Amino acid sequence: MTIELFQVDAFTGVPFAGNPAAVCLLPGPADAAWMQRVAAEMNLSETAFLHPEGDGYALRWFTPKVEVDLCGHATLAAAHVLWEAGPAPPDRPLRFATRSGTLTAVREAPWIWLDFPADPPQPAMAPDGLAEALGARPKGVLKGRIDWLLDLGSEAEVRALKPDMRRLAAVPARGVIVTAPPKGPGVDFVSRFFAPAAGIPEDPVTGSAHCCLGPFWSARLGRAELTGRQVSPRGGTVRVRVGERRVALGGRAVTVLRGRMGESAAPPKPA
Repeated sequence: MTIELFQVDAFTGVPFAGNPAAVCLLPGPADAAWMQRVAAEMNLSETAFLHPEGDGYALRWFTPKVEVDLCGHATLAAAHVLWEAGPAPPDRPLRFATRSGTLTAVREAPWIWLDFPADPPQPAMAPDGLAEALGARPKGVLKGRIDWLLDLGSEAEVRALKPDMRRLAAVPARGVIVTAPPKGPGVDFVSRFFAPAAGIPEDPVTGSAHCCLGPFWSARLGRAELTGRQVSPRGGTVRVRVGERRVALGGRAVTVLRGRMGESAAPPKPA
């Protein structure tokens, strides 16, 4: 059995920037333990596994430590691979069956747009130790379904953060988003994302976090179309169109590696 494996830089138009994701094209369902071992081997923030199902594809995402319910950059990478490598016609929208319901992708070259569930954050009381773990005093604390969102005062403060990852891993959530207004023109907000409990100390560019960031900044700025910049060391740009219950996330992607898994690493055959 030949298993194709790709590494794609997502939310960037140039190699070696944005967020790298692995994409594994499978002929059918695979054992979850095997997928987790592959993700640990790849050692990227997420590895996407997909196979044909019905009129679309089944899609699952794994960090090096756990399976996750939603991932933006690996979905963007998966759509990019399907169109670039040829399994899907370039003019055909894609449908993905996931643990977060049906997600879709459409191509508006050079951009790919993902349809994701919106996650408007609500004001909340910060859990004990969160501010201390981040080393910052936020202006506001909000909570989405799976992440905390902290509103900081400036882009400089967001960039300067050096969280205590051990303490941050104890915070009850998938991860912590920090955000602030930009210091200059070109984007509407900046952010960073930390998820040490999921094996990701800092994610370079987090599409799913913009399901929360989009509604937050849309309400603040009074606009439905926004551009965010995640100011991790690699950095990346996410365009957002905010609807009532859904958000469209726009990004570009670049393939940097393409290969085949060895026969010894193939998934086990079903019993």
